[in-house]
Amino acid sequence: MSTTTKTYPAVELAGRLLLAAMFLLAGLNKISGYAGTVGYMESVGVPGALLPAVIALEVIGALAIIVGFKTRLVALALAGFTLAAAVLFHANFADPVQMILFLKNVSIAGAFLLLAANGAGSLSLDARRQG
Repeated sequence: MSTTTKTYPAVELAGRLLLAAMFLLAGLNKISGYAGTVGYMESVGVPGALLPAVIALEVIGALAIIVGFKTRLVALALAGFTLAAAVLFHANFADPVQMILFLKNVSIAGAFLLLAANGAGSLSLDARRQG
């Protein structure tokens, strides 16, 4: 086994941590800023009643990605969520900042699709469950 091959598990884990960190922090911040988040969601036509589901997806989904549990399924869910957020909250292409945020979300969704296609790697609960 080459040195490069030996580093893949650590790189996969680092990638999962980096990808999930934003969602974990965003979900936790939505709890502490609940009323403000509801107001923001409703200002763009998204029902504030969806916020508990959003928080659950971000926090539980991020933790699942970090530990590599049901990674392919969770990655697909987070890819869809991230694309929906891009369309709902960042589709004002006349504003360069919103365009960058839209493209950031699209890029993150792409990373989740790669994770869904390739799985979590050997340092994960998924790999441990498979034996």
